[in-house]
Amino acid sequence: AINIITWIAGFGVFIGTLALFIVLSVFSGLKDFSYQLFDTTYPAFKITPSKGKTFLWTSELATILDETAGVAAYSKVLEERAFFNFEQKDDIAILKGVDTSFLHVVKMDTAIVAGTWLNPKYENSIVLGNRIASKLSLGAYDFIHPLTVYVPKTGKIRYQHATNYIRETVLQPVGIFAILEDVDKKYTFTNLSSAQALLGYGDDRISGIECAIDNGINRSQLIDQLKEQLGDDFIIRNREQLNATHYKVLNTENLAAYAIFTLIVIIALFNVVGAIIMMILDKKENIITLHKLGATIKDLKKIFVYQGVLMTVLGLILGLGFGLLLIVIQTNFHLFMMTAHIAYPIYFEWQNVIVVIVTISVLGFLASLIASSRVSAKFLK
Repeated sequence: AINIITWIAGFGVFIGTLALFIVLSVFSGLKDFSYQLFDTTYPAFKITPSKGKTFLWTSELATILDETAGVAAYSKVLEERAFFNFEQKDDIAILKGVDTSFLHVVKMDTAIVAGTWLNPKYENSIVLGNRIASKLSLGAYDFIHPLTVYVPKTGKIRYQHATNYIRETVLQPVGIFAILEDVDKKYTFTNLSSAQALLGYGDDRISGIECAIDNGINRSQLIDQLKEQLGDDFIIRNREQLNATHYKVLNTENLAAYAIFTLIVIIALFNVVGAIIMMILDKKENIITLHKLGATIKDLKKIFVYQGVLMTVLGLILGLGFGLLLIVIQTNFHLFMMTAHIAYPIYFEWQNVIVVIVTISVLGFLASLIASSRVSAKFLK
């Protein structure tokens, strides 16, 4: 019975190690997958005015960006919340006007699932997120029914004549993109000139500059350099700052998963405590004999601490080994799928290996230490 209990305790350590390592690897895969999606949707960094919503594009700004080493490409954008109406269905989203350089900064064209990306030759066209298109029940190239877009005029509004302060236009949907649910229900894209005309702005009025950087460039140093050149009139935020909420959620979920599965490991290690105590009770006579032969209580405790540590280390090695095997299988053969075409992401990181080793080793040592405390002067009487 003692041997069976010991094997069960070791198996519990194995399962706990495997579960903790796989969960951390899956969250690393999800994080990496999300970062790739953010790379598709958001620039390396974005320049916006420190005051107001828009600013004038000047030759000085163009010179700074053109002459700054490390800036691979930049795109002028104009964003405004808009009201969309299609066949008596409504939605509110951000209308984002982009210039012809936008695809050199953000690879949004790779996210198109229906239709095509914007063509600068055709004005008054629009690309919508999948969630917005679903809510409005429209598709690409619907030439029969118009998509009407409403935006507020600038200036003070007298509410009794609010309709006089609304601009409207008709845009032709030419494409639908799908990335993340939050992005798909938030953004629509049109040509910069169309957005400027709708909002009543001139050709030099924009709301931001989105930038891409060359490979191997230190982004933080580049941003600091641009901040010195642009002064206090502009704010520069990197991709993580533009998506602060998403990054916090990913890190919080990772931490929560680690805490939950560490609790499961702690519960599994109670089996180790129980198994060691059962051994101590079973070997009481032998322990008393060793004590009478000169072994101190500290020496006797070490025996069971070592035994518990060996049991933990064996379960740890087997759990990590089997976990690595599962990662290799999933990476190469895609056994588990998120969708019909996307495999469940899993990513190997040495950081996860170190976290699992430290967590299991420390908890296993503490469990062995707690169980060995059963050996005492009172127990030996």
